[in-house]
Amino acid sequence: MTGRSTKRALAGIAAAASVLLFATGAAADEPAIDTGDTAWMLVSTALVLMMTIPGVALFYAGMVRKKNVLATMMQSFSICAIVSVVWMVAGYSLAFGEGGAYLGDLSKLFLAGLGEAWDKPFVLGSGDAAVATTIPESVFLTFQMTFAIITAALVTGAVADRMKFSALVVFITLWSLVVYSPIAHWVWHPNGFMFGWGVLDFAGGTVVHINAGVAGLVAALVLGKRRGYGTENMAPYNLGLAVIGASMLWVGWFGFNAGSAVGAGARAGMAMLVTQVATAAAALGWMVMEWVTKGKPSVLGIISGAVAGLVAITPASGFVLPGPALLLGVIAGVLSFWASTSLKRMLGYDDSLDVFGVHGVAGIVGALLVGLFAYGPLSATPGAPEGVSGSVAQLILQAQGVVVTIIYVAVVTFILLKLVDLLIGLRVSEEEEVEGLDTALHGERLG
Repeated sequence: MTGRSTKRALAGIAAAASVLLFATGAAADEPAIDTGDTAWMLVSTALVLMMTIPGVALFYAGMVRKKNVLATMMQSFSICAIVSVVWMVAGYSLAFGEGGAYLGDLSKLFLAGLGEAWDKPFVLGSGDAAVATTIPESVFLTFQMTFAIITAALVTGAVADRMKFSALVVFITLWSLVVYSPIAHWVWHPNGFMFGWGVLDFAGGTVVHINAGVAGLVAALVLGKRRGYGTENMAPYNLGLAVIGASMLWVGWFGFNAGSAVGAGARAGMAMLVTQVATAAAALGWMVMEWVTKGKPSVLGIISGAVAGLVAITPASGFVLPGPALLLGVIAGVLSFWASTSLKRMLGYDDSLDVFGVHGVAGIVGALLVGLFAYGPLSATPGAPEGVSGSVAQLILQAQGVVVTIIYVAVVTFILLKLVDLLIGLRVSEEEEVEGLDTALHGERLG
C-alpha cells in the first residue's frame, strides 16, 4: 500500500483511534443508538467533568499559599461555566463543524440543527471520511465540552497567585475559540489536516496537554515571576487537598481515556488498563528520582508523577499494550521530574504549579512514543485491517504534529495575552499580590 492509498488508510485509522472515533457500524436499515455505548459515554462525560471540578480545583488549590486558595478554586469553577457557554455558542462549531483543513464552519453556532436528529446516532464529517458512532450528538458534544473545559483550567496553574481575574475571563474566552477549537479540528475532525496526515492522538496529547502546557509556559513568561519567587517561602498551603485532587484526576482519567473509544468495547478496556499501568509507573519513576536526588520521597512528588503518567498515556491509550505503557510511564515520570526541577531552575521561569513541566513535557513524550509503541490490531478497521504499528515513519509524523502544535499555541497565546494586557492589564498590583488574591479580587478568605 503506497501513495494516496496509504494516506487514506492512515486517515481512516486515525479516525478509528482518536477521541472522536471508533466506527461501530450502523444497522442495515435504520441506524440505532446503542444504549450500552451511550451509558458508558454519559458516565465518561461525568468523570471528565469531575477532573476539573473538583479535581483540578483541589489539586491546584492545595499547592498555592493560603491567601490564594479560594481564588485558585474560583478559576477552575468559573472556567467550567465560561467554557461551557463558549462551547455551546461557537466553540463546538469551530472544532467539529464541517469546515476545511484548518477550522470548522459556523453551521453549528448555538448548536443549530441539534434537534433534527437528536435521537439518531451521530456521524462526524461526511463522505468517505465520515466517522460513525452509536451515541447521540448531544452526548458526543458534551463529552468534548468537558475536554475543552479541563484544557483551559490546566493553563491557570502556570499563572497562579498573580493574574487578574478579569483578564483571565477574557483570555480564556478568546483562547478557547482561537487556540483550542482549531487544534481540536486539526486532530479530531476527518477534515482536519493532522487527521489527514495520520497523526495519532487518542484522547488529547496534542489537543489538551501540549496545548495547555505550552500556553501555560508562555503565560508564565509574559506575566513574569511571582513577587518573592526564589526568596520567600511559597510552600503549598494544604497538600492534603492536592492529594485528594490528584486522586480525583486519576479516577476521572478513565473517562478521559477509556471514554475516548466512544463505545463500551474491548478498546475502551485496553485504554483503561494501560492508563492504570502508565500512571503507576510514572508515579514510582518520579518518586525514585526524587528519593535518589533529594534523599526523601515527597507526597507532592508522587502525585505530580502520577499526573505526568496520566498525561503521557493519553495520546497512546487506544494504541498501546501494557508493556509499552509501563515503559512510557517510567520515561514520563523521570523526564517530568527533570523538567519541573532542573530545567525550570536552569531557565529561570516561574511556572507556578509546573503546568509545562508535567503537562507539556509528558504530553510531548506520549505524543512521540505512541509513534514507536503503537500496536496495529488496536487501531484496525475494516478499511485498514492491519491498523497502525509503531515505526520511524509514524514517529516522524508524530513529531510533525507536536512541532506544529507548539508553534501555533505559543504564537497565538502570546498575541492574545498581549492584547488582553493592552486592553485591561494582565497582572494584579504588587499590593494585591502581597495581600492575596482571595481578599483582593473576591473579598473572601479562608478562616
